[in-house]
Amino acid sequence: MSELPQSTIDAFHNGKFYIEQPKGVGHRSGIDAMLLGATVPLDATGKLADLGAGAGAAGLSVASRSGVETVLVEKTEIMSDFARRTLALDQNRDFAQQCSVLNADVELSGLARLSAGLLDNHFDFVIMNPPFNETADRTTPDALKATAHAMSDNMFEKWIKTAAAILKARGQLSLIARPSSLQNILNACEGRFGQLEITNVFPRSDGDAIRVLVTGVKSSRARLTLRPPLIMHEQADGTSSGKGVYTQAADDLINGRKFL
Repeated sequence: MSELPQSTIDAFHNGKFYIEQPKGVGHRSGIDAMLLGATVPLDATGKLADLGAGAGAAGLSVASRSGVETVLVEKTEIMSDFARRTLALDQNRDFAQQCSVLNADVELSGLARLSAGLLDNHFDFVIMNPPFNETADRTTPDALKATAHAMSDNMFEKWIKTAAAILKARGQLSLIARPSSLQNILNACEGRFGQLEITNVFPRSDGDAIRVLVTGVKSSRARLTLRPPLIMHEQADGTSSGKGVYTQAADDLINGRKFL
């Protein structure tokens, strides 16, 4: 097991589950992970893979409120170790037994992917929060953060190809990304996923979208749907950053009371 950096233990869904994650280095989970988890129905059953899981926040946001058997798939040893420590937390004992950690590279294909434990036609749900910065943005001296934040070449093609391979027929893919990646996502879904639903996420009603939530169904031929936008913050705070009081819709999603 790798020597881990300093960490914090953070509560999500108003204390329904906790995550141990690095302090001062690497990627720290937050609202994006909760929105991603909210794309899975509250009463979901079956098996779920959280690709690029980090310490496990998105996957555990589903496992903690459902009976879904959850596999946290993470490439780096350090974050895989944090995911294991997260599952060992006493606060997560009620659902930890239905979760496991798989140290594997999502971008593997063919026999290499199978050998890593990512099996064909195995999961009912796949969720992913891939690195969202362009490769040119990989300027941080924090190597762990760079790995988590900067996308590789043809990343969405590789990740979505893996999702299509490991999902069962009619299984659901969900992902969160920046709007600038939407064309690459749609290209990668072509011929693999249909019934695509896109939700634009806005900080406030007068701002540009900062994220897109995309869901799709394996092998479906149903048409793409643009869903109503998700506004994260009330307008009354008057701040340019968009931070302030969450709208009721956003608060329900990020705290696990409703799904998208």
